[in-house]
Amino acid sequence: MSIRDRRCTRAALRLAAACAATAALQGSALAQDAAHLPVLPQWRATAQRVAQAGIPLAELAPNAPDSHVVQRGDTLWGISALFLKSPWRWPELWGMNLDQVRNPHLIYPGQILVLEKKDGRATLHLARSLGQEPTNTVRLSPHVRSEVLDNGAIASIPLDAIGPFLNEAVVFDTDALANSPRIVATQEGRVMVSRGETAYVRGDLKGATDFRIFRELKPLVDPVTHEVLGYEGRYVGTAAFVRSGGIEPAGNGKGVVVPDTFRITSTTLEAGVGDRLAPVPQQDFIAYVPHAPAGTIECRVISVYGDGLIAGQNQVVSINRGRRDGIERGNVLALWRAGVEAVDTTEGKKVRMQLPDERHGLLFVFRVFDRVSYALILSVKQPVTAGDRCTSP
Repeated sequence: MSIRDRRCTRAALRLAAACAATAALQGSALAQDAAHLPVLPQWRATAQRVAQAGIPLAELAPNAPDSHVVQRGDTLWGISALFLKSPWRWPELWGMNLDQVRNPHLIYPGQILVLEKKDGRATLHLARSLGQEPTNTVRLSPHVRSEVLDNGAIASIPLDAIGPFLNEAVVFDTDALANSPRIVATQEGRVMVSRGETAYVRGDLKGATDFRIFRELKPLVDPVTHEVLGYEGRYVGTAAFVRSGGIEPAGNGKGVVVPDTFRITSTTLEAGVGDRLAPVPQQDFIAYVPHAPAGTIECRVISVYGDGLIAGQNQVVSINRGRRDGIERGNVLALWRAGVEAVDTTEGKKVRMQLPDERHGLLFVFRVFDRVSYALILSVKQPVTAGDRCTSP
C-alpha cells in the first residue's frame, strides 16, 4: 500500500470515528433532557380533542396494523407513519391514548400499542400485557433506525442521521471568519494535521478554549432572489487551547511573535495553515418533534450539504427560510419536483404545456438560523437538487 493510500485510509477511519462519536454525544445529551421535554399547549389541545372520540378511519394509514410492539430502533415518526397517513400528526396518535401516555416523548420498547376501530372512528391504547397482543402484530421496517435514549424512551426521529450535523452545519450571517483566529503553522511544519497533533494559532481568542475549525466559507444564495442569505462554513474539526503565546524578547529589540498552541481534538478533514477557528457554542438541546409549520411556508432548496449536487434519503439540504420566516426545529415540509414542459399533439396541432409540480418527499428541519435552515430528507422518490420547491405539508 502506498503512503498516499495509507493516508487516505487513515483519513476515512478518522471521519467515520468522528461522525460516530458526535452522533453518540448529541444523542446522549438529548436523552438527558427527554424526561423533561416540554409538551406544548397546541400539542396537548390536539391530543385532548382527539382523545374524546379518536380519529376518522379515513385518516389511518393503508394497512394500519391492529397492534405494534415498540422495538429498539423505532421512532415516534416511524410509529406515526405506521398508523397515520401523515406522520407529522403525531399528537393525534398520542391523543388517541392520552390517559395512558401522558408524555409523548416517553414511549418505551416493549410497550404494545393496540388499535381499536368502532363506529367509523379509531382509538389507540396500551395493552397491559403481552397476552393482549393480537396475532397480526407487525414491526417497523428494519431501515428505520434510531438509538434508544438513555432513559429507555425511543427518539422522535433517527438521531444518528442528524447527529454529525449538529456541530458541522453552521451558517454565519456575514463573512465573519475573515477576522477570526487562524492556523499559522503546524507541528513539525507538516502540510496538514489531524487528531492529537499540534497547530499554532494567531488571533483574538476572546477567552474561549474550545473551537471548531472551518475552511473557506461558501455563500448561500437564494435560488429565487439571488440574495446572499448567509455563509456556510466547511467544517474541518475541533481544536482545544493548550497554552498562550505572546511576544518574546529578541536581540534586535523588536521582539518575536509566539503563536498560541492548540491540540487538534477531532477532524473530518485534515486541518492546515489558513483554516479559521470559531468558538464552540453552547448547545441548545430541545425535542426534535415532527410537526407542521404554524403558517403557510413556501421555500426552495439552496444546496446539498457538502460537495454533492443531488441528495437522497437521510441526506441534508439547506433551505432559504429561517427563524424570521416562521421556521422552527421539528417542522415537516413537503418536497416538490418541478413539472416539465410537454406538447399536446392529440388534436392534430402542437400545443405547448407545462405539467404541474409533483410532490415526491418530505423534509424535517433540525437546525434553524435567521434566514437559512438545514433539513433532513426523510423520504424522497427522486433526487433532490438546488432550486427544488418545498412547502407546508
